[in-house]
Amino acid sequence: MPSTVKHPQSTWRWFGSPGHFICGKQCRFHLCTLVGGYLISTVGELWFERPSREIHAKIHDPQWLVKNQHRKGDDFDAVYMERFGFEEIGLGRKYETMVFKAGEPCRAEGCNCGLPAIDSTELNFSIYNDAGAANIGHLAMCLTWANGVPVTEELNG
Repeated sequence: MPSTVKHPQSTWRWFGSPGHFICGKQCRFHLCTLVGGYLISTVGELWFERPSREIHAKIHDPQWLVKNQHRKGDDFDAVYMERFGFEEIGLGRKYETMVFKAGEPCRAEGCNCGLPAIDSTELNFSIYNDAGAANIGHLAMCLTWANGVPVTEELNG
C-alpha cells in the first residue's frame, strides 16, 4: 500500500528571504520553506560589510590587509574572497538548516511577504560547508517534516 505524505510538495510555500539567524540579511545564500506548520530555513555564505571584513583581515593576516586595503569595490571583494572566503555562521560551518514551528505570517505594511514568525526554538538542525550540501540538506529536511514526523532526537549539529 503506498504511503501518503501529510504535506505534499504542492502545498509548500517558498520565501525569498532568510527565516532565521540574526545576521541572516548578510547571508548570500538562503532557502526558506513553509511545510505544514513548520518553517525550514537554510542560511549561509555570510558576507559582512567591508569595514567588518577589514577588521577580520587585520586580525588574521595584517600583511595581506596592508597590501590590499587600497583596492576599491569589487576588486577588494574579489581578493578578499580568494584569501578568506565567506565567514562561518557558527563554529565549523558555513551553512545551516533549522526547523521552527511557524507562527503568524508577516502582514506588515510595506512588506506583507507572508513569512511566518518563529519562536526561536529550533526543532531540528543540520550543518554544511558547501552550497551543494546545503541545497540537498534543505530539501531533505523539508521532506522529513512533510511526513508530519517531527524529529525528537538530539540536534545533530
